[in-house]
Amino acid sequence: MLWLALHFPLLPLEALPLRQSPSAVVARGRVQVADAEAVAAGVCAGQKLSTALGLLPWLSVFERCAVREQQALDNLACWAGRFTPTISLVSPDTLLLEIGGCLRLFGGAEAIVMAALAGCAEQSYSTRWAAAPTPLGAHWLARAASGRMHPETAGMQAALAVLPCAVPGWPEEVTKRLESFGLRQLGDLHKLPGAGLRRRIGNGPLDDLLRAWGELYDPQKSFAFPESFAIAIELPSRVEHAEALVFAGQRLFAALAGWLYSRQLLVRRCSLQLTHDDGPPTSLALNFAEPAADEGRFVRLLREHLSRLHLTAPVEALRLQADELVDKPGISAPLFEQATAGEGTLACLERLRARLGEGAVLALGEMADYRPECATRAQEVDFNFGRFSRSTVEAQKTGRVVANSTPSRPLWLLPTPQALPERAGSPQWHGPLKLLPRAERLESGWWDEGEGGATGDVRRDYFVARNPLGQWAWVFRNADGWFLHGLFA
Repeated sequence: MLWLALHFPLLPLEALPLRQSPSAVVARGRVQVADAEAVAAGVCAGQKLSTALGLLPWLSVFERCAVREQQALDNLACWAGRFTPTISLVSPDTLLLEIGGCLRLFGGAEAIVMAALAGCAEQSYSTRWAAAPTPLGAHWLARAASGRMHPETAGMQAALAVLPCAVPGWPEEVTKRLESFGLRQLGDLHKLPGAGLRRRIGNGPLDDLLRAWGELYDPQKSFAFPESFAIAIELPSRVEHAEALVFAGQRLFAALAGWLYSRQLLVRRCSLQLTHDDGPPTSLALNFAEPAADEGRFVRLLREHLSRLHLTAPVEALRLQADELVDKPGISAPLFEQATAGEGTLACLERLRARLGEGAVLALGEMADYRPECATRAQEVDFNFGRFSRSTVEAQKTGRVVANSTPSRPLWLLPTPQALPERAGSPQWHGPLKLLPRAERLESGWWDEGEGGATGDVRRDYFVARNPLGQWAWVFRNADGWFLHGLFA
């Protein structure tokens, strides 16, 4: 087994998205955690709040909230589900990931570690890490800022041996007693007889030592991924501009992507609820052209929606909920290089709809009518099923669309047929047109003749023609003469 420990030393502070620097978290009148700008000014953990404000009068101060920290750690556990299904939480600020069974999937332990650290950095979490065969050994090494991988037990034990005996979680009385014995490092403590140590410091610390060394079994309680996905983030201050919510939203979508990977699901529709301090909440519905689980795709679509959103009141919290889920189909690895995931046609359509609004993105559908003007209708795209919806929206007859199963028809029609001059009975368009054989004769539409706005009965002979410039045109002849109706690409 190989455990990756991710320790978040600034989690009480970084669990507050969109906070202003310099900032610090306090509890019982003393500083618990401060950011880099505050530390540079002399603010440090354990300092009285009055002293910190004397050093930095404009310091942003937040009360420590265990509930918010636990929610942030749970969200990080959901996010880490993309790497392994075996995750354990060590409250209040550490994740343990068993990555030994996933090495071949990601291409080795180094690839997993680099991807995990990059994901933490994208969410603006400061991270210390270590990898070791035992969960407690990886935890202690991560808290000591090891930043190294110890795949072998011997290497892990050597790294643990030089750590100080001041182990987080051990009673202060135990630490003082070990100091009185002259013990400074865990390696010296491990060499002493176990029976005597148990009488002097108790069973708990010694059992921890044996678990870290791999000499005592250390079962971990696995994180239970929720059956449904709905998480929230409380903002530290009110946000008045919608685009400023992208960063907080990115954390929510990172957790969603990891949860989907762990549950082998895809999301087809989700909703983001914006809670205001005054007034009803605002809900954004995010519909995907095809079921997806890609965090980058989620964030790009969110940016499009927020760029068009005008907030009626400041936002104080966000809540993301997955509304419609589908099972992830099994796939095989491609033999050849494939296009980048999430950048296909459907992804483009969903971003256009998010940017332009509902009803602005239409597709062409065939109609059972021989007349070119009536052979197609613009239809709303049903992103849920990747095809056209049954309800259609009739397009204005701008001549920009046409579709038919007949191969000799162009896709692009003129708004209205253009009359062509004739010379010696031959149509002219940038010179004389050469007509190809096999004309198409249309004579239909009697059923709507006389109706307002209807095309009516038409009697035409269509030809594919080519002019001296090499342009291909679609022309027809009726009782009134020759007309240009469409162009071939």
